[in-house]
Amino acid sequence: MKHSASLFRLPVLLLSLLGLAGVGAGCQSAGGEVAAARVPLVAPAAVPTPAALPAETDSLAPTPLAPLPDLSPELRAAVAGLHASLGPQAAALRPEVLERACVGYLNLRQAGRISRPGVLAVVDMDLPSSEPRLWVLDLRAGQVLHRSPVAHGRGSGEGLRARRFSNTIKSACTALGFYRTQDTYRGKHGLSRRLRGLDAGQNDNALRRYVVLHSADYVSPAYLQRHGQAGNSRGCPALPPDQYRAIIGAVGEGGCLYLSGPGAESKWLDASGAARRLAMQGWQ
Repeated sequence: MKHSASLFRLPVLLLSLLGLAGVGAGCQSAGGEVAAARVPLVAPAAVPTPAALPAETDSLAPTPLAPLPDLSPELRAAVAGLHASLGPQAAALRPEVLERACVGYLNLRQAGRISRPGVLAVVDMDLPSSEPRLWVLDLRAGQVLHRSPVAHGRGSGEGLRARRFSNTIKSACTALGFYRTQDTYRGKHGLSRRLRGLDAGQNDNALRRYVVLHSADYVSPAYLQRHGQAGNSRGCPALPPDQYRAIIGAVGEGGCLYLSGPGAESKWLDASGAARRLAMQGWQ
């Protein structure tokens, strides 16, 4: 009897060992694939405690932007002179962003795609939403007409920084590039101005996506003070309630709006064409 009991215990022991080897075989890994568990033959190396791991940081420094190639010395000097004349209100407007905005403005004026002379609105979506990152400029007078915070779409990121950009309908993302300011209307946000995207494949769904300039409480000074950042729109460059009317009026109909950000490209950034326009017409 003792002999047969030992024989009975042997299969049970083998089954127990096999069961241990298969623990976790049905668990899902982070990637959704079945993770095959293995019993370690040696003790695993010590895992650093969370305090020993490098802390993740979210730098608020904008993405480096190279100067436009093939820009004539005359045009580069003109943009540099404009930037200097704008004064302290434009200190945070990066020269590389202003350069691109001016080149696009000149080419769009030459092509007849915008009709409001001398007015250029620039948004640097690579700056955090806690900062005033929209400028409305009078190019001929060399003055900043308005400077304000502006929201980005929640699909682009709900933190301080906009990190994703899309032209896709229902993406709730900001779309980068050049826009023509269109007519105004009164909607659920009150006075609003439609925007027409001028960069094919990058922002040309703006009218179909109902991307407009409008007022939003989540861009108000009180909201920014309370939360340390602007709230998020569905893709519109939403404006503070105390400034939106003046900004919508200043850009007018047929004006130029440039939304800059990482990866922005445009056929309107033609340096040679812009130089010819500036030489013939100035900032008109």
